[in-house]
Amino acid sequence: MAAPMFNFNVGVLGHVDSGKTSLSKALSTTASTACFDKNPQSKERGITLDLGFSSFQLDLPTHLSKDGDSGKIQYTLVDCPGHASLIKTIIGGAQIIDLMLLVVDVIKGVQTQTAECLVIGEITCEKMIVVLNKVDLVPPEKKEATLDKMRKRLLKTLEGTRFAGSPIVAVAAKPGGPEADGTETLGLQDLVETLKQNTYTPKRDAQGPFIFSVDHCFSIRGQGTIMTGTALNGGVAINDMIEIPSMKVTKKVKSIQMFRKPVDKIVQGDRAGLCVTQFDPSQLERGSICTPGALPSIQAAIISMVKIPYYKGSISSKAKFHMTTGHDTVMGRLTVFGFYGNSVEAVGVSGLKLDATTKFDMSKEYVYQDELVAKNLRSQAGDSGAANEIPDKQFALVQFEKPVICQNDALIIGSKLDTDIHANVCRIAFHGELLVGMTDPKYAETVLPQVKVYKTKMKDGLVERVMDEYTVIGKNMFKKETNLATFTGLKVQLSTGHDGVIEGGFGQSGKIKIRIPAGLPQDLVKKYSGGKKRSKGKTDESSNQEEDASDKEPIKIFLTFKRFIFDPEKKMKQT
Repeated sequence: MAAPMFNFNVGVLGHVDSGKTSLSKALSTTASTACFDKNPQSKERGITLDLGFSSFQLDLPTHLSKDGDSGKIQYTLVDCPGHASLIKTIIGGAQIIDLMLLVVDVIKGVQTQTAECLVIGEITCEKMIVVLNKVDLVPPEKKEATLDKMRKRLLKTLEGTRFAGSPIVAVAAKPGGPEADGTETLGLQDLVETLKQNTYTPKRDAQGPFIFSVDHCFSIRGQGTIMTGTALNGGVAINDMIEIPSMKVTKKVKSIQMFRKPVDKIVQGDRAGLCVTQFDPSQLERGSICTPGALPSIQAAIISMVKIPYYKGSISSKAKFHMTTGHDTVMGRLTVFGFYGNSVEAVGVSGLKLDATTKFDMSKEYVYQDELVAKNLRSQAGDSGAANEIPDKQFALVQFEKPVICQNDALIIGSKLDTDIHANVCRIAFHGELLVGMTDPKYAETVLPQVKVYKTKMKDGLVERVMDEYTVIGKNMFKKETNLATFTGLKVQLSTGHDGVIEGGFGQSGKIKIRIPAGLPQDLVKKYSGGKKRSKGKTDESSNQEEDASDKEPIKIFLTFKRFIFDPEKKMKQT
């Protein structure tokens, strides 16, 4: 058999018990080390608990052949579990797929996990085929009407997604159910032809550091330890050195196999098994291996953020979310902030897929946000003329509860996995790209002060009296214990429209002395100068003057400044 031209990864996703594993079995000719519910718990419970991998080869579709070339494509099926509690595994598997088969039970239709799988697919892959499974359960006289109704409903569901107009194929992967023997599948040839028509040449790059997502690790007596998984970046060849970054261990690649066939090297997108020696497989059930030094241990990160439209909860600063990257899921606390400069190109807001040019500029200033602003508010603001209130880009600082092993530009997905799995809600909240990884355990002291995120603070007080045309005394703005030296030199504005500068404290009660560089008009000085104390022998005239003073409209003082939340010195800045 000719060597395949390339490997094409097909994710098989859907709600629990929709028939994903039966479909993978029906399509596959070669099973990998982890497929078809080999897990004892899987067999006992009758559902897939882990990622399963299998493959088959087809002749190169005519639309991909150049100058009459013939060859093969290897299709690797990634069978993802459908149970709600296993969504972490689904997210890990979805990040290595080129096309998704969304399996829908024709009787039950779209269910909660179907919708979540659709969300994951939108984030992670380019194309999708909907597979209406179990059509053998529909009575023959109702079959055509049932399928037509389900197709219309699904096309309507997909209208607002990147998969609008996706092909829908009806099949029966295992007529009669899982226990039935010898029954012939229905519609499988149509599915294979549809898959061939939708196959494209994925972007594969052998350059850059080698990064390999390991999903199973086991030993073979006399050979060594086999790590099976998918190449996410770069390439590796026999005798190359690889690192297991979670353990800081380096090993040499002894041999490589792709579905039981030995090969000399693999590149991005390939599904393979790498053999190393003198390594205990129990130390790495799943995770990542790489070119030495390519995957740092990240304590915190700045990520770009896009909210999932189907997530109904708020995404707030200080809130904790389950953060998934690759096969790792850890808790992370968010600090949300945005960039509001209209002159900067907005990226990552046009859809669920982030623009490849998304970067984070440490030299710019960003505004702290209490929560992530939904994308649809941007379009509403555009109509109302309030666009300045909607950020061009949104980001978050994620502080991980324990370090994660991943590279910059890695996909990050935030979820609320502690939500009741029986609730009919989407638990996937947002996704983004890891833009700045912080590896120093003391990042709060060494890196964060360089990140310019600020809150706008406002204080107001009253003019107690005017000393002269260039000096006023303010009150009710600070407490007496406030260190007024930190506010000296800041600009203020009076409600009369005059600008001033805080010169320092006045007395011990929190009052301040304000200089008015342009001076106040004489009538204002005369009206607001002097105190209110009266002597025992005051005259009627002085009493009238005091009554006039009490009728004066108070002059307010306004102080506005920025305070940068990661600045250890908590300095204030004004524009």
